[in-house]
Amino acid sequence: MRRLFRRWIARAVLSLSMVAATVGVSYGQDKVVRIGYQKYGKLVLLKSRGSLEEKLKAAGTRVVWTEFPSGPPLLEALNVGAIDFGNTGEAPPIFAQAAGAPLQYVAYEPAAPKGEAILVPKDSPIKAVAELKGKKVALNKGSNVHYLLVKALEKAGVKYSDVEVAYLAPADARAAFERGAVDAWVIWDPFQAAAEAATGARTLADGTGIVANYQFYFASKAFLQRDPKIIDLVLAQLGEVDDWAKGDIHAVAEQLAPSTGLSVPVVEVALRRQAYGIKPVTDAVVADQQQVADTFFALGLIPKQIKISDVAWRPGT
Repeated sequence: MRRLFRRWIARAVLSLSMVAATVGVSYGQDKVVRIGYQKYGKLVLLKSRGSLEEKLKAAGTRVVWTEFPSGPPLLEALNVGAIDFGNTGEAPPIFAQAAGAPLQYVAYEPAAPKGEAILVPKDSPIKAVAELKGKKVALNKGSNVHYLLVKALEKAGVKYSDVEVAYLAPADARAAFERGAVDAWVIWDPFQAAAEAATGARTLADGTGIVANYQFYFASKAFLQRDPKIIDLVLAQLGEVDDWAKGDIHAVAEQLAPSTGLSVPVVEVALRRQAYGIKPVTDAVVADQQQVADTFFALGLIPKQIKISDVAWRPGT
């Protein structure tokens, strides 16, 4: 398992070195904040509004946006210096911190346990999580759903080692799921909502009563030390986007649908399972993250123990 982890990191470093070269922005050339985002979420909404650019221009700073397919490569980009700010779910930063990434937690979104689930095909004979013993389950390594599977199996009395895990990116996992190459798929929204709509996939379990499914915002340690006021400004603009999104789900779905390639109704389903309210990181949230880290270390999924409080930003301290 640790060899798999090292190979995953090696591949990520190689690919992200190319991203860094592509971005081609140095602090010596311009005052800039480089933001990593995914096709779905508050950051892509902020990008499309253009309001951050206006605010930062007044502060003598410009924005460079880079899109990533999921959280792990986004945080590896932060690790190699290709971006300064981004967001992911709760599991990717555990792997990134264990790999030495200079990340700092700067904010979070409240728990959204229904926004990820263990899915099985609509005609699957599997009716309970305990029946996954000896089965093949697809998931994206190092993502939030990795932790969901671990804890759901634990609750059902099944050892993680009793399940055959196939590490697949969402698109590959969807293909494997549809052709019956895997027995279950652990996935997050909006992919979750898309699979439910397109294939009739059944939810074996979501995160309710099992995991929190937080979303976190991160900055690189170097950027945060150099210009914390820019991070404050970015978070303030994200707060405004969050307020708008919470109040008009349909409008947000219409805006996100083209970038995700999904229909407006499917995106609406995903948005209604999302949490709203971007907040400073609290001691309770840090404690929850520490549980994730300790669980992954106990399973040999990360190579060393880590301390989340070491990388949790406290403004003004």
